[in-house]
Amino acid sequence: MRIFGSIALVLALAGCESVATTQPGAVGVDRKQTMMVSSQEVDQAAAGEYRKVISAAQQKGVLDRNPQHVQRVRTIAQRLIPHTAAFRPDAPRWAWETHVIQENQLNAWAMPGGKMVVYSGLIEKLQLTDDELAAIMGHEIAHSLREHARERVSRQMATGLGVGIAGAVLGLGQVGQDLAGMVAQATFTLPNSRGNEVEADRIGVELAARAGYDPHAAVRLWQKMGQASGGGGGGPEFLSTHPSPANRLADLRVYADRVMPLYQQARR
Repeated sequence: MRIFGSIALVLALAGCESVATTQPGAVGVDRKQTMMVSSQEVDQAAAGEYRKVISAAQQKGVLDRNPQHVQRVRTIAQRLIPHTAAFRPDAPRWAWETHVIQENQLNAWAMPGGKMVVYSGLIEKLQLTDDELAAIMGHEIAHSLREHARERVSRQMATGLGVGIAGAVLGLGQVGQDLAGMVAQATFTLPNSRGNEVEADRIGVELAARAGYDPHAAVRLWQKMGQASGGGGGGPEFLSTHPSPANRLADLRVYADRVMPLYQQARR
């Protein structure tokens, strides 16, 4: 068993690759990431999980119920998506899809490959401006661009003896039985690392600025989120997987200032 485990570990490590998922952009995000699973497999699994969420919302009658919300979200997405090319030349050609689910939770997320959901409670309860909504959507798009879900799945595979070694020995086809659940968990349940959140914050403000949305709206957004969190009831679900320490606002101010020339240029 020790020999078997050693061979499996060597094979698992051999399957790792260090990749640069995005270009640095004006904000300078250039950390390389270690991956154990391909982006194609993760995107395929994410698309399947996304269809489940959308189908369930449709059956409950809460999918895209408010035409004004849907129009706002999709208009902002259409402005943001072309500027993903500043970080990934392939990203504007992804099969982007955006929906609004009519539920009171303060939440939004984007899955690998450009599948996004915004919940109506986030728009209504926080009375978001378009600039603030663009800040949230830019942040979530940044997670997709940086393939943070793929990175977290890879970490699970590397540290989980059951899944990791089985994958190394039997191939990713065996792991594929668990991959969809792992991708869903990485999107909906597992908290992002502080490093991933910083990357998403910085890329998000640049995407917003390039699309002509005030990057300083990200500061106002997180102030609103912090106030909602302090109002009792455990805080918004959005913050359960998006930690917001005090220095986040300071970092956002610095990088919003850095991308202001992009915003000014976009507004001409």
